[in-house]
Amino acid sequence: MSGIVEIKAAIQRFYSKNEVYINPILKFLLALVVFAVINNKMGYMERLDSITVVLVVALLCSFMPMTIMALLAGMFILLHMYALAMEMALVTAVVLFLMFLLYIRFVPNETVVILLTPILFMLKIPYVLPIAVGLFGGPVSIISIGCGVAISHLIAFTSENATTIATIDDGNMVSRIRYIVDGMIGDKAMFVTIAIFCFTLIIVYLLRRLSVDYSWTIAIGAGVVVEMVLLLICDLIFDLNFSIIGIILGSILSAAVGLFLQLFSFHLDYKKTEKLQFEDEDYYYYVKAVPKVTVAMPNRRVKKINTARSDRGSSRSTGARASAGGQTRTVHTANGATRTIKK
Repeated sequence: MSGIVEIKAAIQRFYSKNEVYINPILKFLLALVVFAVINNKMGYMERLDSITVVLVVALLCSFMPMTIMALLAGMFILLHMYALAMEMALVTAVVLFLMFLLYIRFVPNETVVILLTPILFMLKIPYVLPIAVGLFGGPVSIISIGCGVAISHLIAFTSENATTIATIDDGNMVSRIRYIVDGMIGDKAMFVTIAIFCFTLIIVYLLRRLSVDYSWTIAIGAGVVVEMVLLLICDLIFDLNFSIIGIILGSILSAAVGLFLQLFSFHLDYKKTEKLQFEDEDYYYYVKAVPKVTVAMPNRRVKKINTARSDRGSSRSTGARASAGGQTRTVHTANGATRTIKK
């Protein structure tokens, strides 16, 4: 565990030092994936369905606010809808306009949730969304989840019914609009998914705010179980053709992602919990203090040794010893013998 905490601290230090470079790269990658997903699921306008266009627009988004990325993604969707049918573009424009009003009014800082939702649906793992948003968001995040799910189902509806929409009589605009609106309103899976995701988000949000030990872990577990059970029950009641295996695997992945996010944002040492009590002139205060899990990073000191200087010093000392040892004196004794004495 200490190794994981050290890795976490190293990543945080690296990000804080290189934030000015990392953020544009992450925004570029997100924009690249978002526009690629839109082109892959739709692709009705050939001029937009080009890797060059996607790269250029993603590069522009890397230096702009996230709101601009959301607006450009909406423009991509509208242009593809217009290439398919003008009536489809009109209905989509109304839907996106209403969503944009709700977004600007309530959740201007949650653009990434709306952008990530279609990607998660394409990857067949949308069940991660309410768990993650419930851990870091609040009740107002219901709007961002609802908008993201609605856009994802709108793209899926268009992709599945493109041939039918294109073959409806061009001169009968009312028939096309009625078919599109009826198809969107009659999408029971969309409304059920929004309701379950929002309910799961509220459960996770309420539980992770409790002042009990392991509140985040409890919130993750309860959210995963509630979401999985509700999806299975609604699939049986409304015959929504959800993938049971997908729901189970997605729930397991949601739990893993939730625990990973907890490790990097809310990792506490409950064994060292302290309950404090103090007062002032007006109030008594009862405080529960739980320390974060931290590991003291090893302080490695590197001592540089100059080998050339060391060699010169050793040669000097050797010479000094040699010169000291070379000073001798010869003494003649009385019996004619000689002795050599070192000084």
